[in-house]
Amino acid sequence: MKIFPKPLEKGDKIAIISPAGSVEPTQLEKGIEMIKSKGYEPVLGENLYTKFSNGYNYAGTEVQRLKDMNWALNDPEISAIWASRGGYGCQHLIEGLNLKEFTKNPKWYIGYSDNTVIQSYLLKKGFASIHGQTIKTSSFGVTEESYDLLFDILKGKKRKYSLKSNQFNMQGNIEGELIGGNLALVYALLGTKYSFDFKDKILFIEDIGENFYALDRMIMSLELAGVFKKISGLIIGGMTNMGDEKENKQYEESFDEFAYKLISDRISKYKFPTVFGFPNGHIKDNQPLIIGGDISLKIDKTVSVNFK
Repeated sequence: MKIFPKPLEKGDKIAIISPAGSVEPTQLEKGIEMIKSKGYEPVLGENLYTKFSNGYNYAGTEVQRLKDMNWALNDPEISAIWASRGGYGCQHLIEGLNLKEFTKNPKWYIGYSDNTVIQSYLLKKGFASIHGQTIKTSSFGVTEESYDLLFDILKGKKRKYSLKSNQFNMQGNIEGELIGGNLALVYALLGTKYSFDFKDKILFIEDIGENFYALDRMIMSLELAGVFKKISGLIIGGMTNMGDEKENKQYEESFDEFAYKLISDRISKYKFPTVFGFPNGHIKDNQPLIIGGDISLKIDKTVSVNFK
């Protein structure tokens, strides 16, 4: 049975932590002020702005990042946890996560990109999370609506989305549990005990900055792992800056047509309903999804994705 955290109330505390890449204070100023303007109290993790370089600029050592994560998960005064950014590093923490107090007081975990690792872990334990915009905005920015919709979920509202049709869509109606997130991390967790349970689920994937052959490799790994035989539906979000950027300037849009064609060709033998172009991922209009949420998916001349 999945557990959904209780809605937030004005004055509740939201922990902000950096579980992966490092951030500068100036990169979070707007996000922190936004949380305050919505009536909540941001509480900064001890190592939010810590830096540790070890082949990558992490937000502290593994010990420091894990300390902040377990504090945020288990402090009874914290009502939600919001990742400052993604990057790389969440896999370092996964075996040290402690949910002892979290299980008594479940709270929303918010993030995307590398945070897919944490969200997969939480769902394995039965807890839903929010795949949505981090506090740090990327170079392509983020819309106000994306944040507003995220706060709607924190208040307990159910989201409904209507989309235009896409040439690669596969029609059909399906209901089921939504799983997934960043494709590179879904792929990286394959074969581990932390991987998503794909059976009869609706899988969401998005990615950024992958060469087309690397995208194909990941899709082929899902194929060889039997993922596409297990899922009941597929939703594809942003595919941003894909391919060799120097040679494929025409493919730098958020919903890369060639990336979509590559995925479409690979799954063409399957008959599950498929949506391309959902507004979530490394894109400006990053509208939130609930990982672990039950949705109804209807794909015809238009597309509806409704959380139940």
